[in-house]
Amino acid sequence: MALKGIRVIEMAGLAPGPFCGMVLADHGANVIRIDKLRGAIPDTLSRGKRSLAVDLKHTEGVGVVRKVCQHADVIIEPFRPGVMEKLGLGPAVLCGDNSKLIYARLTGFGQTGDNKHMAGHDINYIATSGVLSRFGRRDAKPTPPVNLMADFAGGGLMCAVGILLALLERTTSGKGQVIDCNMVQGSAYVSSFLWSSLGATYGEGLWGKPRGENLLDSGAPFYDTYKTKDGKYMAVGALEPQFYSILLEALGLDEDEYSQFGDWTALREKFTNTFATKTQSEWAVVFAGKDACVTPVVELEDAHKQSYNRHLFVRDDAGRYQPTPAPVLSRTPAHLTAGSLPSPGQHSTSVLKECGLTSTEIDGLISKGTIFQSVNSKL
Repeated sequence: MALKGIRVIEMAGLAPGPFCGMVLADHGANVIRIDKLRGAIPDTLSRGKRSLAVDLKHTEGVGVVRKVCQHADVIIEPFRPGVMEKLGLGPAVLCGDNSKLIYARLTGFGQTGDNKHMAGHDINYIATSGVLSRFGRRDAKPTPPVNLMADFAGGGLMCAVGILLALLERTTSGKGQVIDCNMVQGSAYVSSFLWSSLGATYGEGLWGKPRGENLLDSGAPFYDTYKTKDGKYMAVGALEPQFYSILLEALGLDEDEYSQFGDWTALREKFTNTFATKTQSEWAVVFAGKDACVTPVVELEDAHKQSYNRHLFVRDDAGRYQPTPAPVLSRTPAHLTAGSLPSPGQHSTSVLKECGLTSTEIDGLISKGTIFQSVNSKL
């Protein structure tokens, strides 16, 4: 796999950090999650990782993390600015111990600025970046796209990109560096198309009107979802004229009567009434093989059942379907570990042995309560 031989230390946190670590683990990195000593809940994004449980309130616990970071290529930390420095584990310390270490800092508002210490979640980060103002229907309040935009796209995934860039640069310089990945900036960057389109001539039709009145934000009736006879939905994305023509033909509508850029109110009403005459499965048959850009809206729990999706999911030990890693590399493809998630402290002993600690030293740390080895031992 592409990241075989790369060792990553992931400080336990919420969604963005674990997702970043999971992406690296899926592609072959040896990811070690630093969990709380006790009471930590296994994260659903911890597949393929190992767990070392450490009490960072102990001076020796801090020393343990410093030790493992001396043998690491990357550390991912998801805390507010200053937390790692207070623990004695900031970049100055860890990069001083290991000049090749890539220190990835993943926060909401970044390491600088007035909001750097403020709490927040995905909805706050995309609100601050301006992106949330574009999500929602006409005359309705902004609607957050669950927590995918900032937490996962602008946060975890952008952090993984930063780590890969730093690893690549290190092959030339031989040195690590500090990565400031924050979800406000990340979500804004992911949304670059919004800003670049605003100033362009063609962008006026895309985003020049208020929320919910543009081509791609449910304003256009030919780029929206429609309820079917059985209460399900079809997704319509017939933006280009040639696709729009095929859409109308499949719906049995006359293009002279229903111009693509005519009366959108009347067109939406006609689409709504027409789609309501058949079930989702019936419409799926109608549009099968047609370049109308019309597809069923598949429920999350049913996605793996679609014939064209079956290779995109794999079942884990708990019976849950998980998406397979993307993108697909031809020579060194990723491998999704479908086994059970590691329990906190499951691999404490084995990780510390790899870092050069003796069994006596490890037993001493366990007896002092500095580290915790769970009963699900993986020696």
